[in-house]
Amino acid sequence: MNKSEHVLNKLLVQLFNELLEIEHDALKNGPFSDLSITEIHTIEAIGMYTPRTMSEVASDLKITVGTLTTAVNKLIKKEYVTRERIEEDRRVVMIRLTKKGKLAYRVHEKFHSDMIKETIKGIDDKEEEILISSLEKLSAYFTYRYHLSNTATENK
Repeated sequence: MNKSEHVLNKLLVQLFNELLEIEHDALKNGPFSDLSITEIHTIEAIGMYTPRTMSEVASDLKITVGTLTTAVNKLIKKEYVTRERIEEDRRVVMIRLTKKGKLAYRVHEKFHSDMIKETIKGIDDKEEEILISSLEKLSAYFTYRYHLSNTATENK
């Protein structure tokens, strides 16, 4: 690895770990300390306004419906989510956020909004454009690698 690659690697690992730690601390010290990071991300995937199927949410989270069922059961017990089967097809399970779940969603959304505002505070428009462009390229690379590795796994 050359010097730039070494620095970039170190920064990416450090940023990833710090983001997880900051998010974890914000949850544990906030009004929703009974939620894990995984649970708040499940709430985020369910969304605010319309009921969603278990399959849709599982797909968005890139987990199985069985794994999501376990998570949703915990969130139901904690009163963040409700679940119901639709009458037309009893196999289809719809989930939605409760009032408490929507509040958790909004608080988490504000946490991310504040974090982004702090991140770009003090940089000019050109630097912001470069940051966005760089992160889009990085995201595209990781998305490509993820799909490439999943395709290889499926073909085995």
